Amino acid sequence: MPELSNAAIAQALEELGDLYELDGAIVHRVRAYRKAAKVVRETSVSVAALALQGRATELPGIGRTLQEKIVSLAQTGAIPAAERLRAKFPPDLVAATRASRAPAGSARVVLPRAVELGEALAAGLAELGGPGTHVQLAGSARRLADSVKDVDLIATTTRPTTLAKSLAKLEQIERVSSAGRAGAKARTHSGMGVDLRIAAPAQRGDLLQHFTGSGAHNAALREAAVREGLHVSEYGILDDATGKSTAYATEREVYERVGLSYIEPELREDRGELQAARASALPRLIELGDVRGDLHSHTIASDGHNTIEEMALAARALGYEYLAITDHSASHGFGNDVSPEQLRRQIELVREANERVEGIELLAGSEVNVLPDGSLDYEDELLERLDWVIASVHTSFGMGEQKMTARMVTAIEHPLVDAIGHPTGRLIERRAPYAVDLDAVFAAAARTGTMLEINANPDRRDLSDIHARAAVRVGVRIVIDSDAHRTATLQNMRWGVATARRAWLTADDVANTQPWPALRNPGSRSG
Repeated sequence: MPELSNAAIAQALEELGDLYELDGAIVHRVRAYRKAAKVVRETSVSVAALALQGRATELPGIGRTLQEKIVSLAQTGAIPAAERLRAKFPPDLVAATRASRAPAGSARVVLPRAVELGEALAAGLAELGGPGTHVQLAGSARRLADSVKDVDLIATTTRPTTLAKSLAKLEQIERVSSAGRAGAKARTHSGMGVDLRIAAPAQRGDLLQHFTGSGAHNAALREAAVREGLHVSEYGILDDATGKSTAYATEREVYERVGLSYIEPELREDRGELQAARASALPRLIELGDVRGDLHSHTIASDGHNTIEEMALAARALGYEYLAITDHSASHGFGNDVSPEQLRRQIELVREANERVEGIELLAGSEVNVLPDGSLDYEDELLERLDWVIASVHTSFGMGEQKMTARMVTAIEHPLVDAIGHPTGRLIERRAPYAVDLDAVFAAAARTGTMLEINANPDRRDLSDIHARAAVRVGVRIVIDSDAHRTATLQNMRWGVATARRAWLTADDVANTQPWPALRNPGSRSG
């Protein structure tokens, strides 16, 4: 029988979770199957092959029992436990249970998954291609967009057909639909499409510029070039005056040929970058190394996975000068929150850890919930003891725009609030922003000096690039935070910086590129 796809395995595990739920199983068991289905669906190599090799347990959330079920499904086409449970319930009931939940999976994936997959494919192809082969990620992943539909790769080599056919040898690839001298099209085990384009080394700049996009940017570039008597394509630039087409090995040469300074990939969205490039007025975009501290992180005191000291050491290893510990407040709404009494003790623990850990300043903070009326869920007396207060909306997302706007503005105007966390509440590809008048929010933040966050969690990236750019234009101070819940996710900062770069932000636009003493307002609390 043909190899079982990851999508089919994920669907079978989701159905088994639904059947266990109908059978009255404990909620943790049901969640385990649904979590496993998500892991399988997002895995970039064949899970069936891993299971048959006894290696599916290497995946998070897949234990021996689940591996055995996947093996059974791969070998027989069925899971015995699912067969038994299915027989207990009317088919209509099972179908209704599945219909009451949103379909799993998405046509697009968040950026980090696409980058990880794309870079793995590029490295694998480069190795197979041998000396002289260059493979690079292009498309929306290179522009560091919020989410990605397909992986675009460009390659230059002296053996194009051989390289195209070698794509099928990579473990991430489920099938190749076409392969030839110009490139190949394929599909990964996680369901993402792969588009590989190949050219001679001398055309690398033309190819990379064209397939990085965006479509709108390229169309505007072609129109601008035509006015200069030039025609830009993936093959080179044709000059009407001479009838000669010239290929370019670098993107910089492509842009210079049409009278533009180099445009960073993140800016290529046709949002004024061509005009700025022609006037040599493009900004020097913020870089990850410009960030000097992280002002939003969680520990085991709320829903984090590491201690204060562990988070401090990890932040110091990243080169940060300061880290704010901001566990969730008392009405967070999802458990694992910090009562007022616990926060008083947390402040002491942060101070003690700050004495022990050298080389980084630890700040006692809190991510305080913004209640529906805009008030906060700690008394001012307690908030005054903190070094840093970031206020976020975690509940009552369904409020109308007028009430939500008033709620946000009230929190912004609170004199003890330093910043607003993930200001629109969006989850990329999963939850739309709540209804709020952002112009009013930006005006209030600019007036009060309250900072707005670019939350770097790759599922959030909130503020978005468009909103962050609009906020800075009216004088809002931006802070980029990881919202880390474990030491490893402190490195999510890179995705927040990516959003800031797409928003045209410089280091001067972002508050936490400054040392902690300079970042604090002159009248801020001494702690």
